[in-house]
Formats: sequence, C-alpha cells, structure tokens
Amino acid sequence: MENKIIIIIGITLLIVVILLIVAGNYFYNFSLNPSVSKDAIFDNNKNSENEVVNKDETSGECKVEDMEWILNLSNYKDSYIKSFDNLRLHGYEILNYNDSHRWVITVHGYTGEGIKMGSRAKVFYEMGYNVIIPDLRGHGKSEGNYIGMGWHDRKDIIEWTNYIIKHDKNCEIVLYGISMGASTVMMTAGEEDLPSNVKAVIEDCGYTSAWDEFSYQLKFMFKLPKFPIMHAASLVTKIRSGYFLKEASAIKQVSKSNTPILFIHGDEDKFVPYFMLDKVYNAAKSKKEILIVEGAAHCKAHKINPELYWTTIKKFIDKYVN
Repeated sequence: MENKIIIIIGITLLIVVILLIVAGNYFYNFSLNPSVSKDAIFDNNKNSENEVVNKDETSGECKVEDMEWILNLSNYKDSYIKSFDNLRLHGYEILNYNDSHRWVITVHGYTGEGIKMGSRAKVFYEMGYNVIIPDLRGHGKSEGNYIGMGWHDRKDIIEWTNYIIKHDKNCEIVLYGISMGASTVMMTAGEEDLPSNVKAVIEDCGYTSAWDEFSYQLKFMFKLPKFPIMHAASLVTKIRSGYFLKEASAIKQVSKSNTPILFIHGDEDKFVPYFMLDKVYNAAKSKKEILIVEGAAHCKAHKINPELYWTTIKKFIDKYVN
C-alpha cells in the first residue's frame, strides 16, 4: 500500500513537471521566439476598452515614405557589428552633412525593426545628429533566434557605441528607445562599461522588467497567475536564450546609472502599463526628467502632442550634448 502511494505521488509529480515544461515552452515560443511571437501577442492582446495594440506601435512607424527617407538618402549605408556571442547585427547608418559629432542610436520595440523608426530618426537628423538605427538581435536584418527583451541587447547597444567611437573619437551619443527599445536603453545606461561618450538617454514607454511585463500580459490576456507558469517560462528562457526573465530589469539598471535620463510615458498606455513609469523614474539616481503625455496610448505620445514631445526631448539633450 505504501509503495502504491509513493508511485502515485511520483507519477503525479512527473505529470506536473511535464505540464510545466510544456507550458514554459509554449509561453517562451509565444513571447520570445521571433518566428512565432511576431504576431501572436498583438493579435491577441486587447486592453480593457477593447483596443487592439498594433505591433507597429511598439516598433516605430510603418509609413512607406519614412522607409524611403532612409533608403533614398545618398549618405545612408548598412553597417554591421559582431555581438558578444558572435551574432552579425545590422544597423542603418546615416551621416549628417554638417560634420557633426552628435550621434543618436534609435532603438525599436518588440518584434519591430530599425527601418520602421524612420520618422523618429528623421527628427534627430534634422537636429544635426548622425543616426544609427539598429535591428536588435532576432529582428530585421540582424541574426539571432530569440528576443532579448533588452537584456542581451544592452550589450549590443554598447557595441554600437564602440562602433561610433571607433569612427569618431569626439562623438557625443544619445540613446533613444521606444517600448522594448526604451527598456533596452535603460538597461544599457546601468552598465559599468558604458562609454563616457554617452551623454543622455531617452526612454519612451519602457517596462520595469521582462518578468513584470510578461506577468502583466499573462494575467491580462490569459487570466493566469504568475506562479508557476512564469517560473517555468523563465527557466526555459534561461535554457534556450541564456537569461532569466527577472535579470532583464530596467529598474535595477537605472538605479546604477550616472547618465541623465528622460522618462516619457502616455497615461493611457495599456500595453506597458502607465504605473510602471513611476517605478523606473523613482529608481533612477542620475539626473532625470519626466514627461507624461495625457491621452497617449502605447508609443503614441509623439502623435498626441508632437510639439511638446520633441521640444521636451530637444531641451533635454541640449543640456548634455554640445
């Protein structure tokens, strides 16, 4: 009788473990496998007011004229770097005609690609900045078979800053990102080996951590609690992509940063919820400013009030970039 109980318990535990592995892999593929997740979350994610979040809202603009602006420039070229784990990463490089030493790296969002950041990059270009628009790992023309959620991407952004410094020793660099790109630049800001050439960081609607964002979406989309699914998904992420979801924390990174940061968020953001803004802002110990755009949904602040948006950004970076 006792042996039967032990066998039943053992079989039950084995079934639970198998189910957790299956669930962990399912949510990993759903969220972090680029070949699967590109449309899944956006096709299924509806906020409480039945608003569908379009993937282009997290990645940048998708207008044909914005793409053509980059590709038709005579001073545009495709540039490449090697990542710490030997991936070939692509970026669009646009040199300004005024021999400027000002540079900006504009970072797209979740499942996006650099080419869709055209309209935002154009504004910086017109301010006199040279522009690098990376395709993050697993996106666009860059290699990679997983989405980094900003964590491994932070090292890639540092490689892009080193690329700029190699070609312009007098450069002054601004990091600008939206959505996942915003969390990426926040995570980059906390790195010890961030070059001093990086003078300012601008984040637009970034999340506190990958763990927090996926926990929020798990509850919102599937009505499921964090435990034990998030723990299983995080373990699968570590096995398949090399990082735990809690490691990808913008909160921890900004708390270590000495670089000035401008925090931007729309108060109607339901995809990366507005309440995350206070958490990252309060965690930052460096010089910091905040812009809350009333009525703006996810990545819509620049459309709801473009004058306030870009004027605030220009005033901010002019304090730190010559």
